[in-house]
Amino acid sequence: MTFMADTAPETGSALLARWCDLLRRCQTEPVDPVPYGKDLIARWAEPHRRYHTTTHLTAVLDHVEVLAGHAEDPDAVLLAAWFHDAVYRPDRSENEERSARLAERALPEAGVPDTITSEVARLVRLTVTHHPADGDRDGEVLCDADLAVLAGDPTGYAEYAAAVREEYGFVPDDAFRAGRADVLRQLLRLPRLFRTPQGYERWEATARRNLTTELELLAPGDVDGTADDGAHR
Repeated sequence: MTFMADTAPETGSALLARWCDLLRRCQTEPVDPVPYGKDLIARWAEPHRRYHTTTHLTAVLDHVEVLAGHAEDPDAVLLAAWFHDAVYRPDRSENEERSARLAERALPEAGVPDTITSEVARLVRLTVTHHPADGDRDGEVLCDADLAVLAGDPTGYAEYAAAVREEYGFVPDDAFRAGRADVLRQLLRLPRLFRTPQGYERWEATARRNLTTELELLAPGDVDGTADDGAHR
């Protein structure tokens, strides 16, 4: 594995400790977890990121822990959270696949057994669609945790939307608004955003309101016929 530059200890030490505790729980061989954690944190701290940052990583980890009782293997889901956007370039479409391949290379080196590695890679690839199969409890937890940002308070949601726009700063305004509106419509057509019972109860209604409000701002008058059909993302 090729390691990237270290992050500053004052910003990454707590997150690194969290990684080390997790990896040690999953290892069958005593490989030092620190270099792998530093590499992942450095990836999440890349300067071109505005939303897919260590702040997002921490939020997803926190949400996985909230939903952990629903998961079959909470530690595999946490590992998947660490890797799910470890490779991220907003101008590329294969980020999830490249992130899954990173997990497939790094985790065996780090002493994680093949069974866990395979599950982590599967979960990372699932974030392409956020559509776990019925009964896929680990997939439901990861997808719900990743999408929980959609249920933020008005200020938090506005900050999320603004950060997404910054990441796509290379896209002209008209094209971005059209593309973003299309994403919101797709989300609003989903039968439900959150698949875990706890996620659905806590976040579904608020996320729907936030998505509907953003779509109305991007495409006034275009919300009718989507917000009432039980959809979200």
